[in-house]
Amino acid sequence: MLRRNHLFTSESVSEGHPDKLCDRISDAVVDEHIRAMPEARVACETLATTNRVVIAGEVRGSPKVDGAVVEKAAREAIRAIGYEQEGFHWEQARVEVILHEQSADIAQGVDSRDNKDEGAGDQGIMFGYACRETPELMPAPILYAHKILRLMAEARRSGRERAFGPDAKSQVTVSYQDGVPTGIASIVVSTQHIDAALESEDIRRLVEPYVREALPDGWVNGKTVWHVNPTGKFVIGGPDGDCGLTGRKIIVDTYGGAAPHGGGAFSGKDPTKVDRSAAYAARYLAKNVVAGGFADRCTIQLSYAIGVSQPLSIYVDLHDTGRVEPQALETALAEAMDLSPRGIRQHLHLNRPIYARTAAYGHFGRAPEEDGGFSWERVDLVDAIENAL
Repeated sequence: MLRRNHLFTSESVSEGHPDKLCDRISDAVVDEHIRAMPEARVACETLATTNRVVIAGEVRGSPKVDGAVVEKAAREAIRAIGYEQEGFHWEQARVEVILHEQSADIAQGVDSRDNKDEGAGDQGIMFGYACRETPELMPAPILYAHKILRLMAEARRSGRERAFGPDAKSQVTVSYQDGVPTGIASIVVSTQHIDAALESEDIRRLVEPYVREALPDGWVNGKTVWHVNPTGKFVIGGPDGDCGLTGRKIIVDTYGGAAPHGGGAFSGKDPTKVDRSAAYAARYLAKNVVAGGFADRCTIQLSYAIGVSQPLSIYVDLHDTGRVEPQALETALAEAMDLSPRGIRQHLHLNRPIYARTAAYGHFGRAPEEDGGFSWERVDLVDAIENAL
């Protein structure tokens, strides 16, 4: 059980961070395949370094999505993020595509056949979490760390803030009193900047308005400790400064360390992979539990075996805030939603090209979108849970 009075810290990284750029490219490849064939299978990994991008993995999809289409998607992702640097440029970078057919051994365990529903694409455990710390039912530290960088990125892309480069990181330490977030103990922001003459003090003056806009009124005060570009200049950024890989920011993608993580990355994977889809389902269930007033905090674990359709286990922890018994919820959730891989995809409408937008600023705590993006953030399962209890 969490202490009632404590500090807790979460970090976020921007869309231009080397690892996040790789996540974006991998998810752009997923979108291309699903757009051409909704039932496509994709497991795509990206590496990026100085003017070099390597895209590798396994696919089973439409032949229309060939190497040229994948390369174009990668370049468009890099351009959208804003990389036009000498050491990493969307037009000049060499893009190598090494995608091959999905393993037949894996496919046979996942495909539906002989009246057998399709199984999970791999074994694993997935967690979902929700709490009442914010209106989005997310932990405060990660939500506000994301918001700072989103505001800075919007200002950069609009041209309003020309000093910022695409690569940035934030870290927010929240003070909790009697279990409730009440203020900010420290702020860390490191942002790439275009003008080499700028010093840390100059960047602080540029960054501070976006930090204050992102945070609740009164949370930043005279006791808040600031660290803005604490190492000094940050001109060389992105893959030119640090090699990037898909899937290295899984805590940034989820709950900022405030909840367990099963260990599987999301980006680059089509929704038959339960690393992605079951984690989305677990968040959906946890959010509906909290939104429905069944608890103030909820952690859900799902587990799967490769080739097996239904989850092996459903575990619910209400952290001593529940108004119903966790065991009753475990049974009710299984009745309220089909948690097979196919059932999750159908319920949340996951066979759509909606994944590139998830690659930065978190997969959770976002607003559901009209085209089905972030469908796992809906709170439309409350009645079904109530009826199943």
